[in-house]
Amino acid sequence: MNSESTSSEDQHKEGGKRMKNNGVSNGVYGLGFIGALVFYIQHAATFGEGVMGLLKALVWPAFVIYRLMDFLKM
Repeated sequence: MNSESTSSEDQHKEGGKRMKNNGVSNGVYGLGFIGALVFYIQHAATFGEGVMGLLKALVWPAFVIYRLMDFLKM
């Protein structure tokens, strides 16, 4: 073991930033991304629309929240 590598416990004690394991939320986002990507790609008539569909699939939660707030008249 070299002196540069530290265990996750040592990083936590030293104030190092660690990400929490959010397996369920990552799975939901991943499935949503794949679903949105398939939807947008299927409806794309040109290559440019396909690229735009890829970008929209990355930010699909923003579209969901926008539509939800519009539906709730907020």
